[in-house]
This record gives sequence, structure tokens and C-alpha cells, in this order.
Amino acid sequence: MKVLITGITGMVGSHLADYILENHPGTEVHGIARWRSPLDNIQHIKNKIKIHLGDIKDLNSLIVILKEVKPDLIFHLAAQSYVQVSFKMPAETLDTNIIGTTNLLDAIRIVGINPRIHICSSSEVYGQVTKDEIPIKETNPFRPASPYAVSKVGEDMISLQYYLSYKMEIVRTRMFTHTGPRRGDVFAESAFAKQIALIEAGILKNSMKVGNLNSVRTFQDVRDAVKAYWLLLEKCPAGEVYNIGGNTTTTIGEMLGLLISMTDRVISYEVDPSLLRPSDVTLQIPDVSKFKLATNWEPEIPLETTLVDLLDYHRGRISKGIY
Repeated sequence: MKVLITGITGMVGSHLADYILENHPGTEVHGIARWRSPLDNIQHIKNKIKIHLGDIKDLNSLIVILKEVKPDLIFHLAAQSYVQVSFKMPAETLDTNIIGTTNLLDAIRIVGINPRIHICSSSEVYGQVTKDEIPIKETNPFRPASPYAVSKVGEDMISLQYYLSYKMEIVRTRMFTHTGPRRGDVFAESAFAKQIALIEAGILKNSMKVGNLNSVRTFQDVRDAVKAYWLLLEKCPAGEVYNIGGNTTTTIGEMLGLLISMTDRVISYEVDPSLLRPSDVTLQIPDVSKFKLATNWEPEIPLETTLVDLLDYHRGRISKGIY
């Protein structure tokens, strides 16, 4: 079996490659990376996978790669995934996530292959929900509150359209908050962990900079998330969409408190106005019963373990002078 992962150099893509190599021996793992993509997350497996240079915004490069690989499974994880950046670069975000996804689906159609395809949408499509809509079901209306969220609505819907129009084997997910080692430091929990590690190393002085600590999130470990993605293409029918999320719900402030409890330093923090979004999503608790019923998947890694591993990830990088 051949698997192709777009965005293989990112946190989720690299962990998915790890999961496949460890749990499905004999599977060929291929990935698409831009020529300038940092390869830090896949250095440890670079001799076990095949990287193809391309870009989801370049249709021709996708056609060439798909003709060569002819994958049985495609996990489309490449995206401009930073909500805060999307406010500053809305057109780039829309281009990458909507047109990039359309390019991938068109390339599959042009090459004439029929793989199973995972399209990774986002819980951000639901936007700000009301308390009576909790937990959030797949049938909840879209209220995108950022250019990133709008781009994920577009990606979600163009994928549904290609399933309806061309009967492509597409299954969509709307993943809720997931984190762990290799998480980019533009995300709250990773930014917090990195700052704590920098303070421990004497590189950064107190106090930490934080954004909105009152938002409610349901956390999931990335290593549970990639197992869910594999089960998705193994067990779920084309045309369907599934919420995927963890089982630990907390405020961002409570999560920060957990991280601070993992260091022997006295850590203070203050709100940085630049970290506050123009419009925010403050309540995200998923209903994942549809996915669990289809796959029997359950998240297994507790949030405390996830945060320890994330903090240790930053400690390790900082000890090597990488920050």
C-alpha cells in the first residue's frame, strides 16, 4: 500500500508518518514538501519515507507527483493553519487552503486514480456557538470568525462537491484542538511551553505573554489524532464528515496553570494585546459520537502527559540552541 501525506513536515503530518511506520509495516510513506520547508520534524525518519518536492498551489507539481506515486491513500494536511496569521494574510490563507485543496482534487481527477482521500477541515468552521449548541455536532451551522475559518469552510465544501460531482472517495474531518510535541509556537499551549522553557534556561525574563485565557477548549493529543485519521480512511464511508476531538475540556487559563505546575520556577504572566484576535471563538466542545460509533476510536493520552511532552520538546530544542 502507498500513502501520500501533504504537509508531512508539519506536526500532524510527521506524527502520522511515525504512526504508519510503527503500526503498518510494509506501507510506503510518501510526502509532499515545498523546497523551502523545514525538515526538522522528519529528520528521524527521512531514510524511511520518500519526499517529493511540490506545492499544493502548483497544480502541475501535484500532477507529476501523483503520476509517479499513484497512492492508495491520501491524507491532505497541508494548510496555512495559523488563525492569527490569517487576519494579516487573508488572501494567502484562502489561496492555500481552498485553491490548494482544489488543485489536489483536480490533479487526482486528471491523473485518473481513485485513492481514498482524507480532507482535514477544522472545528473553526463552527465559529462562536451558543451554550445550547454544546456539544457541537456535525450538523451545527457554519459561523466562521476568521479568514482561516472561512478558508476551511471553502475546503470542506469543495471537497463535498468533488465527492458529489465525481464520486471521489473523500472523507472529511473537523478536528478540534490537538497538540503535542512539534506544535508550532504560534499556538497558545506551545507558545506558553516555549516561554516557560526559555525562562528556565535564563534566556527569557518573566513575565510570560499570553492572550485570551478565558476561551474553553477540548484538548486532544496529536498522537491520538493521527490514529483517528488512519481509522477514518480504514472504516468510514466516502461523503461523510466527522468531528474528532479529545475528552478533556478546560479553559486556556487552566491549561496554562497545568503547564506552570510542571516547572520549579515561579512564573508570572501578562496579557499582550497583540495576541488577542479581532474576533474570537471562545467555546469549543465537540460531539464526537458519530466518529466513535463508526470506528470505536477513543483518545488515550491524558492532557498532563501531552503538556509534559510538549514542554520537554521545547526544553530539548532550547538546549541545542534552537529557538
